[in-house]
Amino acid sequence: MGPGFGSVAPRSFFTSDAASLSLDGTWDFRLDEGDWGAITVPGHWQLQGHGSPAYTNVRYPFPVEPPFVPSDNPTGDYRLVFDLPENWPDEPAVLRFDGVDSCGLICLNDVELGVTRGSRLPAEFEVGHLLRPSGNVLTVRVHQWSAGSYLEDQDMWWMSGIFRSVALLSRPRGGVADYEIHASYDHVTGSGTLSVEGGLLSVPELEVTDLLPGQSFSLAVEPWSAESPRLYDGVVHTDAERVPVRIGFRTVEISDGVLTVNGSRVVFRGVNRHEHHPRFGRAVPREVALQDVLLMKRHNVNAVRTSHYPPDPYFLSLCDEYGLWVIDECDLETHGFGELGWAGNPSDDPRWAESYVDRMRRMVERDKNHPSIVLWSLGNESHTGRNLAAMASWTRDRDPSRPVHYEGDFACEYVDVYSRMYASHDEVEQIGREHAHGLPFILCEFAHAMGNGPGGMIEYRELFERYEHVQGGFIWEWIDHGLERDGHFAYGGDFGEPLHDGNFVIDGLVFPDRTPSPGLAEFGKVFEPIRITGTEAGIRVESFYDHVGMDHLRFDWVYEDDGVEVASGTLEVPRTTAGARADIALPELPAVSGEGWLTVRASLAAPASWADAGHVVAWGQILVAEPPPATPPGGVELVHLGAVLRHGIGEFDPVTGLLTKLGELTLDGPRLDLWRAPTDNDRGSDHPEERAWRDAGLHRLQHRVVDVETHPSGLVVHTRVAPPAWGFGMLADYHWTADGDRLHLRVDITPDGEWPCTLPRLGLRMALPAADAVEWFGRGPGEAYADSRQAARIGRFTSTVDALQTPYVFPQENGNRADARWLRIGGVHIEGEPVFDFTARRWTSEDLDAARHTDDLVPGDRVHLNLDLAQHGLGTASCGPGVLPQYRLHARKASFAVTFVPASGRS
Repeated sequence: MGPGFGSVAPRSFFTSDAASLSLDGTWDFRLDEGDWGAITVPGHWQLQGHGSPAYTNVRYPFPVEPPFVPSDNPTGDYRLVFDLPENWPDEPAVLRFDGVDSCGLICLNDVELGVTRGSRLPAEFEVGHLLRPSGNVLTVRVHQWSAGSYLEDQDMWWMSGIFRSVALLSRPRGGVADYEIHASYDHVTGSGTLSVEGGLLSVPELEVTDLLPGQSFSLAVEPWSAESPRLYDGVVHTDAERVPVRIGFRTVEISDGVLTVNGSRVVFRGVNRHEHHPRFGRAVPREVALQDVLLMKRHNVNAVRTSHYPPDPYFLSLCDEYGLWVIDECDLETHGFGELGWAGNPSDDPRWAESYVDRMRRMVERDKNHPSIVLWSLGNESHTGRNLAAMASWTRDRDPSRPVHYEGDFACEYVDVYSRMYASHDEVEQIGREHAHGLPFILCEFAHAMGNGPGGMIEYRELFERYEHVQGGFIWEWIDHGLERDGHFAYGGDFGEPLHDGNFVIDGLVFPDRTPSPGLAEFGKVFEPIRITGTEAGIRVESFYDHVGMDHLRFDWVYEDDGVEVASGTLEVPRTTAGARADIALPELPAVSGEGWLTVRASLAAPASWADAGHVVAWGQILVAEPPPATPPGGVELVHLGAVLRHGIGEFDPVTGLLTKLGELTLDGPRLDLWRAPTDNDRGSDHPEERAWRDAGLHRLQHRVVDVETHPSGLVVHTRVAPPAWGFGMLADYHWTADGDRLHLRVDITPDGEWPCTLPRLGLRMALPAADAVEWFGRGPGEAYADSRQAARIGRFTSTVDALQTPYVFPQENGNRADARWLRIGGVHIEGEPVFDFTARRWTSEDLDAARHTDDLVPGDRVHLNLDLAQHGLGTASCGPGVLPQYRLHARKASFAVTFVPASGRS
């Protein structure tokens, strides 16, 4: 139950000019006393041919009998023989292990040093007296399970081994044993106050030389913030050692129930970040960690919660450098005890007290010098109890400069901020209105980004802006934890685990290879720091920055006529401070014949550390000219030609009334469709829409032709569409008229009987011969749905059918393009009255529904096209609230009209 033993007191992570030797690389390895082979450190043995990873979200994969674990406990032996570099100093030295999962027995030259526990926390062991010039033998025996595993039940893959770096560090006598820098900022006077512990401090840029421990020094400085991460380079030093440091001046306070940094309210537009790589697991290469930070900055993420453990220290240095607010979270989660009603939970068991506080101590001491860290978090989903309270008390005494966070303290007895997971919009509204607990409120997890979604982010944003003490939140989560396997990304159960939680580990804003999902594009648009809107007088530019103005941005505009650029220019925006706004007149614009859309983009005026000049930070669109009214078609007679009906360019089956040809193009004509391949959110845990839809039989609708009416002026097909076994259905009347090369369809839809559920979609489905090129005028370029459409702008776009697909790791409804005025695909030009949504795929909705991995989807010889009046929203019910009422699609009376034209007849 206790922590490991034998290690030295925890201290800051730092590098210095003292001698060091990286021990990363190839080690000898054997599993369960099998044959010796080679393994890469850092790494997990399950991803290097030894055993298999396993995924559970909540449940422990072993009997819950704390502190005991099964005797059948996979055990890996690591061995490395190393020589010291020439001129290695005759000084004390430590072996540093940055992460060993789950515990390791460390020996050097046949001497036992101690045991590590706390998988994602560092441990250092004194070894100077044991070192030899050559032939040093380092062995580590790692157990997959230990008592510590009860405290490490985070929602992630169970994977073992030495997965972070190992190093030998000289610790010179009289050197910097540890250090702590205090760098506060007074936003009223603009001065920073600097002090140091552990050595002398010099900061040449500030003309600070040899500041003594315990002394403080105040001077004018530029503050550090996530928006302007100003760092000052310095050195903490003694006569024996020099430690380079990067100093950021900032002050974190809670004032009148509002969390502030440098005197300004902060809104977290954040993500939860597990460490994950599709080949290396939690052994994330440094260049990939940088890729994460750059992607975050480029998509307007301003904060990270390090769920649910301290990250590799390098990631925190990136947050300091590039600018991200950080909630640093302890390596603690006991979620599996929730399955037992929290009986036996270690959080309130005094026998575990030392382990709890030890984990907090090691995190705080390691990370205390990072300006990016503005909150300490005790851990995650460990219920509540005296041990968590003890962690909070120790932390507050050790570092009063940062507030304490923990979501599980619902009563807010030992935390400084009120934190919740997946509170609905209504709950957040109530919390904002009542100012619950009188504390800042943070959604440590919200908008579960599993599969297609999340929906409803903009409504959360509105609440963050409405209530001063509702200060944002953190999307769950940053990355899909898929593992590369057999041509696709694997998830829970793909490795034969007897106990697993399926694809619940696939819940990120980026795919496992870090390709941004549509959800990340939506996040970037919803939480952009500049908002550009139209007013009666012109253009309004509003700042939602917390600390900086808009001087780093330039504003360019483009005016388009039906998606074709006709004018462009630059806007002169007055200097504004954080949170201010400016109103600007419209530029002079030419007359247009179609829809006139003015698009204004705010982009970086000069290169930033995280993006090139010209990177678009925010954009807005203003409709300047309405489209002209459409001319209704009509005037071509319907004629009977043997076994077909011909109406203009259309040929119809006289029995079914289905369109079979459009000009020379063979079609499987449009008919009513109500089904979509359910999304992860449709399958959501609380009130799954999918279950209701399948119970209602919407995935196996049957069509009955009631009557085919022919008139000289057109064709009317009366149908009833309904699921088997039930009495309810839809009446769908298809009204066809023609005019020259235009074939017009209006579908009138009327519910028949008592509908028991919402609808997945309401629209038409048809099939075309194989096609590749797609062009449309409407929202794009990416997919959009009723409650996730902010990132899609109005314009003219081109694509291929394949590029329209979003390759969600678990296949599901995807690729919808919204508000199309017209679409050109496979020899057909389709016009809306006024608009429609569409998806185009090389497989059917049924194929998509049946697939479990992306490589299950095999292209066919047809393009399956949906033209929709509407789809049900996405919501976030995979773990959180469902679809908001305004985005739910109910059975209702509706009319839907489109016009078909052979593409060859269009210019």
